[in-house]
Amino acid sequence: MASSHSSSPVPRPSSEGRDGIFHKEQGPSAPHIRAIRSLPDVCPKEPTGEGRSLCNGPSVVEEHDRWTVYSSKVNLPAALNDPRLAKRESDFFTKTWGLDFTETEVMPSFYLPIITREQFGPYLQEMTQVTFLHLCKLNQKMVDDFTGSRLHYKSRAELEQVPKIFMRPNFALEDPSTFNAVLPWSHFPSAGGKSSRDGASSKLLQEKLSHYLDVVEVSIARQISLRSDAFFHAMSSQHELQDRLKETQQAVAVLRSKTAAMDRIMCKGPLQALRTTLTRNNCIKLHNKLKLMAAVHQTQPTVQLLLSTSEFVGALELIATTKEVLQQELQGIHSFRHLGSQLCELEKLIDKMMVEDFSMYARSDLSRSLREEQQVLEKERLESLVFGLLRQRKLDFLDIYSEEMIIAAKAIVAQCVADSVVNIEEIDTEVVTKLADQMRLMAFPQWFELLKNIFDCFLLFLQRIKATSDVIRNVVLEALDSNQKNRLLAEASSAASSCEVSQDPLLLKGEAELAYLTHEGLFISDALSEARQEQAGQDQNSAASVRVQQSRDESAGSIPACGVTEISVSREQSLMSGDSLMPTEVELNRVMSHIQELLHTASDVSHDRCVKVLTARARDGSLERLSSAEFVSLSRTIEGFVKDTEDLCGRRSVSLRGALQSQANRFVHRFHEERKTKLGLLLDNERWKQAEVPTEFQDLVNSIADGKITLPERKTSGPDDRKPAEFLLVNGQKYAVVGTVLLLIRMFLEYCRCVNDIPSITTDMLTRLSDLLKHFNSRCCQLVLGAGALQVVGLKTITTRNLALASRCLQLVVHYIPIIRAHFETKLQPKQFSVLRHFDHITKDYNDHIAEISAKLVAIMDSLFERVLSRYEVKAPMPSTCFRNVCKQMAKMHEAIFELLPEEQTQMLFLRINASFKMHLKRQLARLGVVNDGGPQHGLVVVDVAFYTENIQALRSLERLDLNMAEIWEQKR
Repeated sequence: MASSHSSSPVPRPSSEGRDGIFHKEQGPSAPHIRAIRSLPDVCPKEPTGEGRSLCNGPSVVEEHDRWTVYSSKVNLPAALNDPRLAKRESDFFTKTWGLDFTETEVMPSFYLPIITREQFGPYLQEMTQVTFLHLCKLNQKMVDDFTGSRLHYKSRAELEQVPKIFMRPNFALEDPSTFNAVLPWSHFPSAGGKSSRDGASSKLLQEKLSHYLDVVEVSIARQISLRSDAFFHAMSSQHELQDRLKETQQAVAVLRSKTAAMDRIMCKGPLQALRTTLTRNNCIKLHNKLKLMAAVHQTQPTVQLLLSTSEFVGALELIATTKEVLQQELQGIHSFRHLGSQLCELEKLIDKMMVEDFSMYARSDLSRSLREEQQVLEKERLESLVFGLLRQRKLDFLDIYSEEMIIAAKAIVAQCVADSVVNIEEIDTEVVTKLADQMRLMAFPQWFELLKNIFDCFLLFLQRIKATSDVIRNVVLEALDSNQKNRLLAEASSAASSCEVSQDPLLLKGEAELAYLTHEGLFISDALSEARQEQAGQDQNSAASVRVQQSRDESAGSIPACGVTEISVSREQSLMSGDSLMPTEVELNRVMSHIQELLHTASDVSHDRCVKVLTARARDGSLERLSSAEFVSLSRTIEGFVKDTEDLCGRRSVSLRGALQSQANRFVHRFHEERKTKLGLLLDNERWKQAEVPTEFQDLVNSIADGKITLPERKTSGPDDRKPAEFLLVNGQKYAVVGTVLLLIRMFLEYCRCVNDIPSITTDMLTRLSDLLKHFNSRCCQLVLGAGALQVVGLKTITTRNLALASRCLQLVVHYIPIIRAHFETKLQPKQFSVLRHFDHITKDYNDHIAEISAKLVAIMDSLFERVLSRYEVKAPMPSTCFRNVCKQMAKMHEAIFELLPEEQTQMLFLRINASFKMHLKRQLARLGVVNDGGPQHGLVVVDVAFYTENIQALRSLERLDLNMAEIWEQKR
């Protein structure tokens, strides 16, 4: 099985031989004999020192990435026939694979043909001769190699006899050291004479050198003989190469002649036409450049002319166009090297001029008379200025307008005060110079007219600012709209350019196919493309020149007459052409918000100046001393002005409302203190006698019953013939009242009217009214129940009539408290309803006070019963004196309160008094030992009780009163 891995070539069928006979392809003869390598031993061996044996074949010990036959670890025949084994193991397979392994017969495959030796016969006969010839050649080569090796070794030994100095690459006899080494002077005869020894040395040296020469020549001849075949092969190849080069030279000459003919016939004419076209285009380009330079040269005089007429927009447009042309079309022109910086300085100058002009415009617009019908001063000039400032990104121009607005607001107040003071003779402006002092010297009607005049002026002032801001807003909106249009156009153009880019390769495909000839290193298609680019550049130059010329002509043409149409057209062109110069949409939106803030600021400034006018007047407390009608008029006027400014500016200013609220709080405090003091004085002087009710108070009460919580207007026409009434009729009920209560009703109606006129003081006024009602209740309690009226007014005693009258007055106030509460509830916000609890507390206090008065009346009779019945004795005559006195006092009590209190309250009061009488009578009868036994004493008591019952029921409204006198006989259980 072991065979050499360097086997002969694979046999292939021979095309010249017999069919089916395989022949080996004869490869080229090897230049040298390669040593035969033996197969490696299956068993690993120790490596020897021979490097050749290690390199001839792979080692079976080392591992390799790619498996080869040398990677085999076990050779099966060698393993089975290993002589080193002690005995042969017959069960090599059976002990591992089973006993049936050797006895199993393998069935031949149906897919493999049966191969016999006869089928290899033709091949063996053919290969026998080929193998014999191959072995002969192989033996001859081995002999030749052996002979050549012997000759090589022999020539090498002979060459080694030649000194190494002759073999050096830098061998040169000119070198003294080399010469001395090759030809030593000792071998040459000396100058003194010639000796036989020197001659022999010289001859020996000559023979030695001749021998070296022969050795080298023989070696060279041997090498030439060995390589003669290669030499002659190289010479033959050289002749063949020379023949091919000659043929190639002839072909190149023919090609050059044809190319020259094509160049002469097909290329020179078209290329000359292209050169002529390029020359013409260059001339046109130069002409356009010169025209463009001429147009640019006229830029500065034109800009100066535009600035002289304040046409800033046209000047900026011309400068921008010129700078664009300088950067794109005229870049590198030496004569224009300073023009760019000059235009930049000129643009900065225009910026300053525009800011100053806008400041002058704002000052003149805001300082002119407010009575002029024209709302916007020089609208076209304003639009031009705003557009120029936006174009230069001077977005803080509204701050300039705001500053001028503050100054104008101050001037408006000063002018209004001066106009009012002129008509007042009492004020000497030379003595009183300050505006605040002059306003304080005015009477309230004069100052009020001044305030209304200031309000009117500020409304006109705000209307003018709003009209101006609307013009500015329209310009900004126009710029925003232009930005959006430009953005849409840019998106559309970018989409169109992308489509063109995708179509360009298809359009240029035909031209690219023609680009097969060259001239001066350029394809014809490249020359065509270059010509097209030059043509496009010429068009751009001409367009730029036309653009500069048009801009200059339009700007110069707009100088004589700056019409609305021309300015709007110029502004539209500037918006469309100067997209990159205009602010972005974010910045323009910020300007829009600043415009709205400008209007808000104007409203705040106006309110602040009015606040100063209000506070200057109120510094000496004159506003606090106003009457209710005057303060209500002032409040309504201020509220109307605030509402008008809110409708006009869309902003709720709080400064003027806050000042009004502060003055209202002071007014409420003074208003309340005046009425509280007045109520206190009335109560201190009240003698608690029933007062007549004038007709105006009855009308006041009637108006409240109709749902009108307000004071009726006083009638000035003719005297009223109606007489005062004895009682106050409220919803059909009679109320006996004192004069203080009538004034109290008028007072809380005044509180309600103030709330109607000044809604902002509702909560404060509610608190003050609660305090007033509490004050009335507490003071009544002190004067009546506490008997304070004895010392204050000088009453001798507090009678039951006084008590009943006080109770009825309190009941009248309690009747109106729910009405007042409902009125205040309509003026309050839902979150403020908690303050209404004051009325609940006040109602409870009043009802408690009324109950205390009733208890006081009962207590008076109770003390009388206790004192009289304690002396009661059951004896004749009947009725007894004690019962007569009781009935007399009861009749006096009834007479005192019957006309004051309603029938129901009178009955309830006498029921309580009767209960007290029965209690004391029952206690006295028990003390006397009188019982219900039908005896004489019982009869006498029955007579007195019948007398008492008859007298009580004889009183008015007590006829049906159930006295239940039988309770005096009931015994305690």
